[in-house]
Amino acid sequence: MSKRDYYEVLGVARSADEAELKKAFRNKAKELHPDRNMNNPDAEKNFKELNEAYEILKDPQKKAAYDQMGHAAFEGGFGGGGAGADFSNFGDVFEDLFGEFLGGRRARAGGGKARGSDMRYNVSVSLEEAFAGKKMQIKVPGVTKCEPCNGSGAENGAQAINCGTCGGRGNMRVQSGFFTIERTCHTCGGSGKIIKNPCKKCTGSGTVPKEKNLEINLPAGVETGTRIRVSGEGAAGERGGPAGDLYIFVEVKEHPIFTRDEADLHCRVPISFCAAALGDKIDVPTVDGGKVRVSVPEGAQTGKQFRIREKGMPFLRGNRRGDLYIEIFVETPVNLTKRQKELLEEFKKDEATNNPEGAGFFAKVKDIFGW
Repeated sequence: MSKRDYYEVLGVARSADEAELKKAFRNKAKELHPDRNMNNPDAEKNFKELNEAYEILKDPQKKAAYDQMGHAAFEGGFGGGGAGADFSNFGDVFEDLFGEFLGGRRARAGGGKARGSDMRYNVSVSLEEAFAGKKMQIKVPGVTKCEPCNGSGAENGAQAINCGTCGGRGNMRVQSGFFTIERTCHTCGGSGKIIKNPCKKCTGSGTVPKEKNLEINLPAGVETGTRIRVSGEGAAGERGGPAGDLYIFVEVKEHPIFTRDEADLHCRVPISFCAAALGDKIDVPTVDGGKVRVSVPEGAQTGKQFRIREKGMPFLRGNRRGDLYIEIFVETPVNLTKRQKELLEEFKKDEATNNPEGAGFFAKVKDIFGW
């Protein structure tokens, strides 16, 4: 039976680069893994075929040979493409497929005490608070060490005994197809210990629910997506294990005047028709509550920008600040008085010479369309 094309096996185009090949392999490996296809008699064969294809295409020299000669390039044993299973590629795939098992085993390394879970807490602040930084009190729901048993999970200080299912290892070896994996013991949950007389308050977990009050400091310059790690303030570990970490995720609210682009701020400011035509000086607010004076030149047009250095947001690292960009737009007057209309009508008679851009536009229209 002829072999399938390796690119077809991975589901990629022949032009796929290294990153695309790796991504395709990871996705296919999760899809075709024998543990997920126990009712498919060809599962092991398909998984082996996938590994063989990736072994060839991930190697630039083997890939070049395959592109030129196809499967014939490896007949007679050259390259070892089909000689046997190579598990060097499976580290990331194992992490995806069996993360809960491997993670449980790692978490309990060293005495069978499971590290507590990391926790997430979202905070929302104004742009002004993000500019200045903020010290704030938060209440974090979570779990803490059980006091009656001092986190051991055992009533009256009783000692835990080795789990009879796993022999105290916390994990069990399971044969799956042509390789062996380790899974967390379902009896002891990976701790390797069994508590015969569990604590009545925590039922053996060593932890109890408790809300914590914490004071956190948000540094000046935080932006939406900023993540702050507070070590040891996550959930308490089971049976005396170390606590996890707390991660603060920051959201900065939209501002009615300023828009933000990293450390720079943008502000759109309306000016009158007269100020734009004659020139003027305007006061513009800054995020720190102050103001700056901007000189608008005669004949300023909508969209003209002014850059005010060091009037934006602080950078999280360093003592610098971003810039403030002012963009003006000319506002058309409304609710004109009779006198204002008369003056504008008089001005209108001679305005053609004052609008070079408009005159140029309509000259082009006339040349093209003959208006």
